Amino acid sequence: MKILLTAIAAMLISSVSWAAATITIVNGDPPGMGFNDPTPVAPVGGNTGTTLGAQRLNAFQAAASKWGETLDSQVPIRVLATWDALPCTETAAVLGSAGALEVFADFPQAPQRHAWFSKAESNKLLGFDADPATPDIRARFNVNLGQPGCFTGSPFYLGLDNNHGPNTDLVTVLLHEFAHGLGFQTYTDDQTGELLAGIPSIWDYFLLDTSTGKVWKDMSNAERAASAVKSGKLVWNGVQVTNAAQVVLQAGTPILTILAPPEVAGVLQVGTAAFGPPLATPGLTGEVMPVVDTPPDLGLACVPLSAVNALAVKGKIALVDRGLCTFVIKVHNLQDAGAIGVIVMDNVDGAPPPGLGGADPGIHIPAVRITLEDGLALKRALARRTRSHSGLFANLGVNLAVRAGTDALGRVLMYAPRPNQPGSSVSHYDTSATPNQLMEPAINADLKHEVKPPYDLTFPLLKDIGW
Repeated sequence: MKILLTAIAAMLISSVSWAAATITIVNGDPPGMGFNDPTPVAPVGGNTGTTLGAQRLNAFQAAASKWGETLDSQVPIRVLATWDALPCTETAAVLGSAGALEVFADFPQAPQRHAWFSKAESNKLLGFDADPATPDIRARFNVNLGQPGCFTGSPFYLGLDNNHGPNTDLVTVLLHEFAHGLGFQTYTDDQTGELLAGIPSIWDYFLLDTSTGKVWKDMSNAERAASAVKSGKLVWNGVQVTNAAQVVLQAGTPILTILAPPEVAGVLQVGTAAFGPPLATPGLTGEVMPVVDTPPDLGLACVPLSAVNALAVKGKIALVDRGLCTFVIKVHNLQDAGAIGVIVMDNVDGAPPPGLGGADPGIHIPAVRITLEDGLALKRALARRTRSHSGLFANLGVNLAVRAGTDALGRVLMYAPRPNQPGSSVSHYDTSATPNQLMEPAINADLKHEVKPPYDLTFPLLKDIGW
């Protein structure tokens, strides 16, 4: 079975990469545009093209060569590429996009029945091109980047050496987008949870919701839609990625560990503060007490605490509500009251929790931010507190047993923000990964031109799904 995802009209084949796999760039641009732009340019960063179009094509070919030397397929992979006017402003831009043009399921060589595979992977498994009339991947890139009104003055860096400075490195973006076309994505609708033609993606066999213990293929549409916004609870349950994470990702991640009572015990995602001491190991352990200074049960700490409230938080980790004043004012007031640490509970729904901004060299206690959902759960546990004791104990610090970007069992977190971000949610690694990974939802400036360990987790995921 196959499904055509996008209608296309292939044009001139322009370049080929010969390696463990052959990747062909199919030039879909009209004369004088995109790859055919004759604007003279000087060679840059190992890119010897003398026209803008030639340099663009050379950058595409560099990314194709990297993937070509990484993959193993005897069937050429064809990428239909064009330069188009994509959405763009002075502060935000769609750099590019790519995806499979067709997906296939239930072919004889498929390693998993009842699962969609990208055309490129299907061809590799079949040993021949299942649809020679259709390219495997469709790629579109922003032709206006750097022009007035579209990141004015900051075009793509077309060099091949990654010395991009403040500009966006085109080769890095291409490596990212080509990975999507090769199969680094689900074909299930992450907003509605609806399966494509009633069949799960091979991706959905590995996407695990740790809060329910279910993988996506076994969920209802409603369960998948709910799972797509469970930041910190959606993981990749594949052996290749989990093993590679032990080499690629940094040991230690900032978390809030609730030690007691049992009904709320566990680890919570946190946003770290730009002020005060950084979180460390073994961290700060203490009893959590809420700030209660205004009705209805809001603890804002925007003014110095009353004697009763100060007595309650002295020597404790204070739980305070976000709102009405800056984070540094809250934390400084709580520090003055004797608190040893601060947990700021967000006042709007959303995940993962952002960091705490601000600056105050006089703050010397640690502070973090947690989501509204997690904060409400802690407040329910605190409802049985006495004036001086809560029975809720926590550790605020860096857990060296948890790698940055994994859960406590070492499984890599997937990007599941709340609210959902179409085009980004589920089909990327979580932004908590350290060092930054190629397949996070945004391109980071410190990325290398690498797709596999010891630097990156992109290729291990493709191996998990059958490459």
